[in-house]
Amino acid sequence: MTTPVDLHSERGAPSAVPTILLVEDDPNLGVVLHDVLAERGFAVRLCRAADEAMAAFEAQRPDLCLVDVMLPRQDGFELARQIRAVDEQVPIVFLTARSLPEDRIRGLTLGADDYVTKPFNLEELVLRVRAVLRRAGLARPQEGAEGIRRIGTYLFSPCERRLSREGCIRSLTHKEAELLRLLCLRQNDVLERSTALVEIWGTDSIFTARSMDVFVSRLRKYLRDDPRIEILNVHGIGFSLVVHADAQS
Repeated sequence: MTTPVDLHSERGAPSAVPTILLVEDDPNLGVVLHDVLAERGFAVRLCRAADEAMAAFEAQRPDLCLVDVMLPRQDGFELARQIRAVDEQVPIVFLTARSLPEDRIRGLTLGADDYVTKPFNLEELVLRVRAVLRRAGLARPQEGAEGIRRIGTYLFSPCERRLSREGCIRSLTHKEAELLRLLCLRQNDVLERSTALVEIWGTDSIFTARSMDVFVSRLRKYLRDDPRIEILNVHGIGFSLVVHADAQS
């Protein structure tokens, strides 16, 4: 089991290791979440009650708060209200077994950046945390700082958001570049729709799913001058960037 580590930096600029205050009273789930987040490169402080969490927050100012709604003595909503009184900007993500619309509305009214209903997929939770940090400008500087990638006869620079071929350069929007980057990371494999939606849009709702389809169509258009490159629909799962072998030369 990974030993919990203290948060260590003042919030405000991206730190080498993003810091998370995890507030979860279930001992088993708390340890699992702590270990998963720590393995993904976060510094995590685990607290099991609101008073302990508030003291940790005031002392160490994390980059993000991951708060269970159902806590003993004082619930996560009240804890969030106290945190907001100290810091209006720190990202807060609620975890809850309650799926009532009024609870979700209450959480979002308190300024929550996301609201995750139990049971949830651990990998999806990690993606949601990263997406919230990125939107808050608190992702690690090295995240996404990848070198130029070759896609058939194209060159793609994720950092500069540029796609080039034979001297012609196309500037991509942030979402176009992020989507193409994720497709490249899983080249000739499958990029799950839900993974891309959560990481880029922060939610996998039906409205963002339709938006993603538009972005996939744009990328197909941008890559159409090399007929050996395809972005395939994988029914019910997602998309696959396929680069046929003779397009790699």
